[in-house]
Amino acid sequence: MSIADRLASALDRRDEAPNIALAEEIAANSDTKAVTELIGLLTGGSRPARHDAIKVLYETGGRNPALIAPHLDAFVGLLTTRDNRMLWGTLTALAAIAPHDPEAIVPYLEAILAAADNGSVIAKDKAMTILLALAETSAHRKAAWPLVLARLETAAPNQLPMYAEQAVPVGGPDGAALAETLAARLGDMPTPAKRKRVEKVIRVLTG
Repeated sequence: MSIADRLASALDRRDEAPNIALAEEIAANSDTKAVTELIGLLTGGSRPARHDAIKVLYETGGRNPALIAPHLDAFVGLLTTRDNRMLWGTLTALAAIAPHDPEAIVPYLEAILAAADNGSVIAKDKAMTILLALAETSAHRKAAWPLVLARLETAAPNQLPMYAEQAVPVGGPDGAALAETLAARLGDMPTPAKRKRVEKVIRVLTG
């Protein structure tokens, strides 16, 4: 049975269990042939197959990023897609690659952020994940950290508490700037619970 025949849509399944099981198997076996077949489906398969393929690929990447990293160009090529499912799936795959090979991600950072800005909440979430992964590296922190702060300044109020919590471990010597950026957003918080989450982060940074 081919990889395509094992996708959820081919099995007439509406849940993701077959795709996740397939990703776990591919990751555990370092099955490069299967990954190559899935990459081909991203542009050559039916719409359901494309959606399943991106799911299996980013799930594989989350478990074994070295398997999908060689196909970075294929993911970058999808950053202009109008298919929202493919877009945020692509950004999820790139977010898996970023900690594994940040150097490869950097040349495409502008395109990644532009795609996220035109995408869904999930797409924006993954862009922040990518930026934080780059900011954790000494080689790319100088470029990535200001972008983290800039996105915190304009992030949707509902997403800001999560982004703030994710940024804390990366703040390091720039914790004061992070706290200042977050403090300026407190008035935007839509609920007391979200405000308290941001205030807690500020206390951690300034305590």
